[in-house]
Amino acid sequence: MRLFAEDRELIFQEVRLVFSGEAYSDVFAQKNNKTVLETISHKRYIKHKQTINSRYTSYLNTGLGVFLKDLKNSGDMYYKEFLNKNGDKLYSNFYIEDEGIKKSKGLYLYSIDGQVKYIGRCKDSFGKRINAGYGKIHPKNCYIDGQSTNCHLNNLVTSNKASTSFYVCKLEDNNEITELEAELIRKYQPEWNISLKM
Repeated sequence: MRLFAEDRELIFQEVRLVFSGEAYSDVFAQKNNKTVLETISHKRYIKHKQTINSRYTSYLNTGLGVFLKDLKNSGDMYYKEFLNKNGDKLYSNFYIEDEGIKKSKGLYLYSIDGQVKYIGRCKDSFGKRINAGYGKIHPKNCYIDGQSTNCHLNNLVTSNKASTSFYVCKLEDNNEITELEAELIRKYQPEWNISLKM
C-alpha cells in the first residue's frame, strides 16, 4: 500500500496478524489485585468513596473486578464509572510473527478493503506495540487509568477481523516518524483516528 506525504511516497508492507483463541469480554472483571476499599483510597477513584460507603458496604473487602462484574450482572450501570469508555467491549488476542518486523519501528496502519482506517506511530518496536499492546487487552487497560486506545483499537480489529489488514512502513528517525504520522493523519483523516479523539 502506498501513501503520500507532502514530498514523498511511503510504501507500507502488509504484515499478517495472527489471531489466537476466541473473542472475549468482561476483561475488567479479572482485575482483583486490590479490594474495593483499597481502590477508593486511590486519588483516581476517591470520588466514589461516598457512594461505595453508602450503597455497597458489603463489597468493601471484595476484589474490584468481582465487585464490578456483580454490578454488571445485576444490571447496575454504576460499574461503568470505574472503566474507560472502551473498557467493556469485545476483544481478541492477535500478534505479528515476523521477527524482522517485530524488531523494527516506524509507521503502521490498519485498513479494511483497502481503505485506511487508522494510522499510528511506533518509536520502540512493532512487536511491543502490537503483541504486548493492542493485540492483548489486560484487565488494567479497561479502567479509567488504563489504556482506552488499546481497548478501542483491539475492539475495532476484533469486530472487523475478517476484513482488517495491517501494514507497516519501517523508519528509523523518531522525529521523522512523529512528523509523518501527523501529516498522514491530517491528509487521510482515518476514521478510527478521528473516533479516538471524540
